[in-house]
Formats: sequence, structure tokens, C-alpha cells
Amino acid sequence: MSTPVLSRFDHILSPITIAGITFPNRIILPPMGTEMGTEDGKSTEIEAEYYGARARGGTALTMTGINFVQSDLEPVQPGLARADTDEHTAGLKGIADAVHAAGGLAALQLTPGLGRNNQNYDAFGMEPVSSSDNTYFFDPTRRCRPLTTEEIKLIIRRVGEAAHRGYEARFDVIDIHGHTGYLIDQFMSSVWNRRTDEYGGSAENRARFAVECIQAAKENAPGRIISFRISVNHRFEGGRTWEETQDLVRALEAGGLDMILCDDGSYEAMDYVFPPYYLGDAPMVEAAARVKDVVSIPVAACGNITPEIGERLIAEGKADLIAIGRGLIADPDIVLKLRENRPEDIRPCIRCNQLCTGNAFFGQAIGCAVNPEVGHEATRVISEHMARTPKRIAVVGAGPAGLEFARVAGLRGHTVDVYEKGDAVGGVLRPAATPDFKRELFKMITWWEHQLEQIDGVTLHLRHEVTADDPVLSDVDEIVVAAGSHPFIPAAVAIATDATPIDVLDFHLGAPVGDRVLICGGGLSGADAALELAQQGHAVTIVEMTDAIASDMLMLNRTSLLRDLAVHNVEVLTGTSVQEILPEGVRVTDAAGSRIIQADSIITAFGLKPATELGAALTASGATVHTVGDCVNPRKVGDAINDAYELALAL
Repeated sequence: MSTPVLSRFDHILSPITIAGITFPNRIILPPMGTEMGTEDGKSTEIEAEYYGARARGGTALTMTGINFVQSDLEPVQPGLARADTDEHTAGLKGIADAVHAAGGLAALQLTPGLGRNNQNYDAFGMEPVSSSDNTYFFDPTRRCRPLTTEEIKLIIRRVGEAAHRGYEARFDVIDIHGHTGYLIDQFMSSVWNRRTDEYGGSAENRARFAVECIQAAKENAPGRIISFRISVNHRFEGGRTWEETQDLVRALEAGGLDMILCDDGSYEAMDYVFPPYYLGDAPMVEAAARVKDVVSIPVAACGNITPEIGERLIAEGKADLIAIGRGLIADPDIVLKLRENRPEDIRPCIRCNQLCTGNAFFGQAIGCAVNPEVGHEATRVISEHMARTPKRIAVVGAGPAGLEFARVAGLRGHTVDVYEKGDAVGGVLRPAATPDFKRELFKMITWWEHQLEQIDGVTLHLRHEVTADDPVLSDVDEIVVAAGSHPFIPAAVAIATDATPIDVLDFHLGAPVGDRVLICGGGLSGADAALELAQQGHAVTIVEMTDAIASDMLMLNRTSLLRDLAVHNVEVLTGTSVQEILPEGVRVTDAAGSRIIQADSIITAFGLKPATELGAALTASGATVHTVGDCVNPRKVGDAINDAYELALAL
């Protein structure tokens, strides 16, 4: 009898039983706020559809984002999810029901409080509270009031009440929110806990608040799994490290915990909470592996973990479960595609944080840079929007906008011809993906290529530059121009006749540079190029006219970028204007006056301007043209993809 051949993902797809409840596989959606609820924190049908879609995709356990359990001692910002009154139970049940109807298990995360990290005290006329008289994160000149023992008991009671609502809503798992430096974390960590009562001092005492929350949840949600999310390493000087955490996780298990999710980070190191592409693959797997060594309950690993990495971690015994957060936002069908041995069809998360975390930070419903269906799971179903009258459509440009338009229009039944003047698809993404830390962008290009190969009605034409009078446009029903953008150099910048500056995209495409490199422009493209060059060993200087580089980046992404630039000794000159590019360097002006900075190579990264020529020429000829992507307005890649999807769904 022959031995069956194991698939590449047998470990991650294998079942696991926790506290009597069987998970069909090891992939879970960890807690992430959606901002899809009402102003008073009630869950909505839109939110239920979002979670249900991840369960339909095969995710074993779908966990909600934070749900506040009390406003007695802390304010709750309007729009944030809540589980603190019986009026919220119906909405929560809608989520659990949607997940169960799709065949998954559902978890409700309960948040006892944010403590020193709550930014809304002043708006509600409340006093900041914490475990001890800690500095208030949003104003370090102020001190928090330590919670009294009676107030701690009140919060624990509120946890139990919220857990019972989760029980009534039929959630399978109740998760206690204990990471990121929030209130429970403030009690567990000696950096924030200087109490001398039963909730301070020893590791057992510092864990007492967390343990009593766990026990309150167990008592009020009988038969349910109780899980806990912990930051194993705060990743800032003076914060909690593994040496302190190991005694805490032992205490949590002894207190009745059934499962633990392990990651790193804090408000002081927020980029580890939502690791951007600068942190690379699986930057926090050590957290789970270390915890697994000292506890016997199942451990979940978190943070930029791909299915391939997850399979290896489980096979090596370094984790029992794999938490994939933003990856499951980008593609809710990861498990289904792994079961069908189609990992190449998994839409990659590019770890940009643009529309998921970025939206949530500003109180907006989350979306996704690469998956425009996020938040529209009930309405943006391509199979329900098939073209009643299929058209022949010409798409000019095979960048992100052109490729996404072609994919969606092709799936709807249109015949689509994509014309690209270059010899490869991807547009500006291809050069942008050359740094190792941005390789997920390249995975997006290969994903589009594979998707288009599978759509009969889509044909790609490389090395074909379309002109306004091109015969290929004569018999089409619609013309979509996704021509991208051009490099921009301000008119105020002079270039000497014998100077040879290098455009930042040309650098990414292989243009050689010398040892000393000066980059003109400190936007995202210039800063990323500087980091790539510095990692290669070049001496790099960034010149930026404003008072900060990468100022339009999301804060947590920028945190990683600035730290990495500093580690690699990149010189950053802000408040400095480029006046003239010379053969030997650049003449700049700053507060001290004019001077020349010597360099072997000059890279220009001033920005981009839309490539409007073809669209304007076609419009002038009388053609009806749809423009999309950077040729309308150069923005982030997620904007181009989402705009192209909407256009393709509308035509």
C-alpha cells in the first residue's frame, strides 16, 4: 500500500481541538478594528458581511476587533465597537451568526480599557487613569490617576457582563485584549506598574488583573474558549521583554487561559503592532516560539506571516495556530485556495497599511489597497454584476490601474485588450518593487499576470505604444487610458548642461550610481530609494525643502522608515531647497545660505505628474475616453486599484 503524498500545507490545514472545540484548520483572523459600526458602537450588517466573508473563505476562527466593556472610568470614542450594554448584543449576534452560517468559529475580543493610551479623556471631561501614576501618552507632562482596588473590581465585573453578552450572542471564543500597552498590559508590566497592593509587585500580582478578567469571562461564558492577546516584547527601551513576560504567561495559564496570541509592540513601537513592509516577513515569530516553550496551551503566531511561513512554524513546533490579519483582508479565501492547491491565486497583502490600519486610525471604515471588495462584501460580487451587453474594451497601460480594470472587466464578460508600451507589466510598481523590503509589490504584479492568464476574454499586448490614431482603437466600444505618470522636476531647479541626474525610477531599473549619492526630494520614493542604497553600502544624503521627509506617510510606517534610515546612517537635510544640479553635486539653499553638497551621483525624486497627453488627444479627436490611475492624479497604489475596480464594475 503506497504512502499518500503530503501537500505543501498539510500542517496548517490540519484540525486542532482546544477546550473541547475543534478548529478545522490552524488559520485564524486576529482581532483588528473595522470602524464599520454605528456612532454608539453597535455592530452592523456590513460588518457581519465582512467577517462572514472570511469565514466563507475557510478561516477556522474569525475574531472581531476591540469591543469596549466599560465607560465608567474611560471614554469610548464614537464609532468604536462596544459590548457594554445589552443593546449591543443583537449586533454582536449578527456577526457570530454570519460566521457560523459560513461554517466558521467566531471570537469576540473584549477590551477592559486603554488606560494611559486613551486619547479622548479631555473631550469627555475625564481624568486619565492607569495602573500607577504613569505619564499620559498623549501629553507626557501629565500624570494618570492610579485606579483604586474598587475600580479594578468594577472593570472585572464589566468584563464578565460583556463576556455573558458574547455567550448570549453565541460566540465560540472570548478574547481578552491584553497587548499594545493597553490597560491590562499596564498592569502586567513593571515599567508601568508600581503598585504595592495585591495588583502590583510580583509577576503573579501584576498578572492578577488579567487573570481575574479571564476568570470572569470563564464564569460568564461557560463552555467557551478564553483567549488572550499579549505583547511578548514591547520593543522600546525600558519596556517589557521576554525575561519579564515568561512569568506572566505562566500565571495566565495557571489562571485558566485556554489559548494565547503572541506578538510584539506598544504605542512606543507602534509599527510592530501593524508591521509595515520595512519589517519584512514574520518579524515577531520569536514571540510565539518562546511562549510555546513555557506553556502547554495552544499558541498563535502573529505578524506578516505567509501561509508558507505558517506551515513551517507549525511543522517545527514553534506555533499551534497562525494569525493572518491584513493578509485575510487582502484575500478572504486563503484557506480555500490552499485546500485547492492554488497558493498562486492568493492575492498578496502589500503591507502598506494604507486603507486598513490607515483608515481605522482616522475613524473611517477599513478598506484595502489591493482588494476593493473590503467593506462591500454584499454588493461588490463580480459574479452578480455580469455585463448584460458585453463590450470590446481597449486599455492603454498595464500598470496597477490598467491591470485591475482588465481583471474585473474580463471577469464580468467583456473582451479586453491591454496595450503596454514596455516589455513587462506592472507600470511604476515594477521599479518600486526592487528593494527587498518592497518585494510584496512584485508579488502583486505576478498575481495580476496569473489572473489575466485565466480569463479568456483578456489579451495582453506588450511593446505596443498606442497613439490617438492607432487602428486598434477604431473598432472598440470603450477606451480606458491608464497611462500612468511622468517624473517631475520643478522649474526652479536648474540643471547644468554637463550634469547627468538619474530619475529615481531609472535608479530602480538598474541605472548605476556611485559611492556617494544625493537624493533630491524626501517624499516616499526618495526616502525608500535612500534606504535601499544605504542597505547596499552607499553613503546617502536626502535633501528635502519642507521640514520633514515622508510627511504624507502613515505614522506607523514612517516610524519604521525613520528608524531604518538612522540605523543606516542616512543624512537627512530638511528645510533645504535644491537650486541647481551640477556635475559634482547639488547647489542648495538653507537657513545658513547657499552651498554645494558634493556627490558622485544625483537622484531626482521630486514627484510625478499625470501623463495626460494620450487622453487629451483622444478626447480632442471626439473619442469617449475613461481615464484612471496616475494619469488622472498620481496617488498611492491603493487609490489607483480601487478607482479601476469601480470603473470596471460600472462599465
